[in-house]
Amino acid sequence: MSRSSPAPGAVAVSFSPGQRAWRRFRRNRIGIMSLRLMLVLLLLSFAAPLISNERPILARYHGKLYLPILSNPPETEFGGDFQTPTDWLDPFIRRRFAESGNWALFTFNHYSGSTINFSARRAHPAPPSAENWLGTDDRGRDVFARLLYGFGIGMLFAFGVTLLTTSVGLLVGALQGYFGAWVDLGVQRFTEIWNALPALYLLIILAAIFTPSLLLLMGVFTLFGWISLADYVRAEFLRNRGLEFVKGARALGLSSARIMWRHILPNSLTPVITFLPFRLSEGLLQLTALDFLGLGVPGSVPSVGDLLRQGKDNLDAWWLSLPTIALLVASLLLLTFIGDSLRDAYDTRKS
Repeated sequence: MSRSSPAPGAVAVSFSPGQRAWRRFRRNRIGIMSLRLMLVLLLLSFAAPLISNERPILARYHGKLYLPILSNPPETEFGGDFQTPTDWLDPFIRRRFAESGNWALFTFNHYSGSTINFSARRAHPAPPSAENWLGTDDRGRDVFARLLYGFGIGMLFAFGVTLLTTSVGLLVGALQGYFGAWVDLGVQRFTEIWNALPALYLLIILAAIFTPSLLLLMGVFTLFGWISLADYVRAEFLRNRGLEFVKGARALGLSSARIMWRHILPNSLTPVITFLPFRLSEGLLQLTALDFLGLGVPGSVPSVGDLLRQGKDNLDAWWLSLPTIALLVASLLLLTFIGDSLRDAYDTRKS
């Protein structure tokens, strides 16, 4: 049977490898739905101050407008006695704004990640109620707010670690794969020695010397997280450096940096892109595990791992563990589905 010729006037459309991969990804229903749900979770977590906050978004008092969510005025502005920042959960402040002509526009939940509910009617940790939707933890802080803020901080940490480790892994793997010879051999020996260092012990020592922070934890995980990605990038550069278009670029006199950046790197990004969701999930789990062990961020910072630790210490307070585990499982599943879909999209053997 003869092949049909294109219709007269038809224009052949050519797509780049990235565009073809994106078209294959969009046809994967599980992958595209997981991506949308993950974007919704990220949007909610990064917009946490507009969803859960003890300070109102906008307030009007005696004809004057305030933006407490950006700048919290002292309570003397509203008839108080002290120059301290206004406590918007104070019954006195609530009564002042209940007067005629005064009003305050609060967020959906009236607690932030570190706000303590001093007016709770039950001992902490208190079960879910109309005031605290998911209850309170052992210090009286709202669990819903801690989850919302903690998930955003965990994902911010995961994005930071992924960006740093990917950058270092790309650089080291590209240099190994392109130059080879003694550069490849020397970096491989250094990687073997560096990978043998106990990262957990180093983290414990640093936590004892310095105050744990997100930047410190990012730096420690970046020191050891680039090794696995560098191996994949090295293999891609070793394979692509002998292709005809690279030899042609060398013959034209292009510099090594330009050849690596313009010609080899775009054709070596498949393992980098496909592993990004898995590296994000790994970063989220790393911070959660450290916070669970008490080696992560300070206790005043909202953390998913801290809620898991409190759930272990208070087994009867199911509202501490169940919502936290559900959020972790859902986010890790979504990232896994996105990673599997990206891997299938960049597999050229699939139509």
